[in-house]
Amino acid sequence: MENLAPAINLDRRGRTLRLAFFSAVAALAAAFAASAAPIPLFNTYRAEDGFTNADISLAVVAYDLPTLVALLVTGRLSNHLGRRPASLASLGLLMLGCLLLLNVHDVGTLLAGRLLMGLGAGLASSNVTAYIVDAAPRRPAWLASVASSQTPMFGLAVGAIASGALVQFGPWPRDLIYLIAVGLLLLSAVLIAISPETVTPAPGVWRSLRPSVGLPARIRRLLPVAGAVFLSTWATGAFYQGFVPALIEEQLHSRSSLVLGLVFAAYMAPSALGAPLGGRFRPAAAQRLGMTAFLAGMIGVITAIITGTPVLFIAATIVAGASQGIAISAATRGLLHGSSVADRAPIFSVIYLICYSAAAFPSLISGQLSKTFSLPHIALGYGVLTLAATLFTVRAARDPQTGTTDVYT
Repeated sequence: MENLAPAINLDRRGRTLRLAFFSAVAALAAAFAASAAPIPLFNTYRAEDGFTNADISLAVVAYDLPTLVALLVTGRLSNHLGRRPASLASLGLLMLGCLLLLNVHDVGTLLAGRLLMGLGAGLASSNVTAYIVDAAPRRPAWLASVASSQTPMFGLAVGAIASGALVQFGPWPRDLIYLIAVGLLLLSAVLIAISPETVTPAPGVWRSLRPSVGLPARIRRLLPVAGAVFLSTWATGAFYQGFVPALIEEQLHSRSSLVLGLVFAAYMAPSALGAPLGGRFRPAAAQRLGMTAFLAGMIGVITAIITGTPVLFIAATIVAGASQGIAISAATRGLLHGSSVADRAPIFSVIYLICYSAAAFPSLISGQLSKTFSLPHIALGYGVLTLAATLFTVRAARDPQTGTTDVYT
């Protein structure tokens, strides 16, 4: 009987950590589903409120830039405040963004709502993802990296499809999806509130808000290739947000919000399916495989846009989506290898700083270029970016090392 209490405590701790893992995954999925909710409405805003392609691209930037600010300022916040308070704050900001978007009839309101969503997503990207890794079961070994890197993709896909369906078939087409998103965010907040904390709050909360970026020295050698992977895949995701609404109308001759949501989901959802496949390979091999397949998918997407072939466009989008899952999860797994609890939020801050920079700045440039160049030319520019990233990844990808000292820089 002497060993019974420790066994019970271990079992109870296992159950509470499983609750925390489920709650954090649900919260991250809800956060990114809410972030995707406006995407199928972009064509509605274009048709009913006169928004232009440049306006929609600016809305993408208005989401991405605040995300970068949040990552720089709050990337270490949960190490001091706790994972749960930081997670709840991110969900609260996203709820405010959804409520503001209930009344979009001008570009300023759309930009303000996307700004609040960006701040919430940035806070979630570093802190909720760290919560997921803290609470993840040790087996299978790839689960933590796949759940933390692919839950956003899953959430974006679900949010886009649900939004498209509700906009096309539901009542209150401009409002209902935001009300549902608020409900999901509230439910996620309740789950987080009843889940256990995984870190011990430490002094230095205000000091942690000073903008800073730091990584363990042992993973610095992996960052250039990981950065190339994040750059090309997330830039393409922003292309789908900013330009696919116009492509759907011009190439597929459809203004259907559901079709728009399904096409966006065809890029995001397969990512979650490709990620476990990448777990069968070492990180370097998986990054090479994923990026090579991603390049093939992008070639198919560009060919379909130029030739006006909808079936090829959808098929190539699915290939690109699945292969980005392989590459992104492998890059994340390499960067997380051997990380401590204190390492994780800063590592995710750096990961998502790269990701959202990759989404924001190409969108800003391509949005301005769209006033001069056609959409096929814009797509070709993203293809060139993917080619460069793939060649660099194939040549320079490396596996993580073990046994080195964690010196931050």
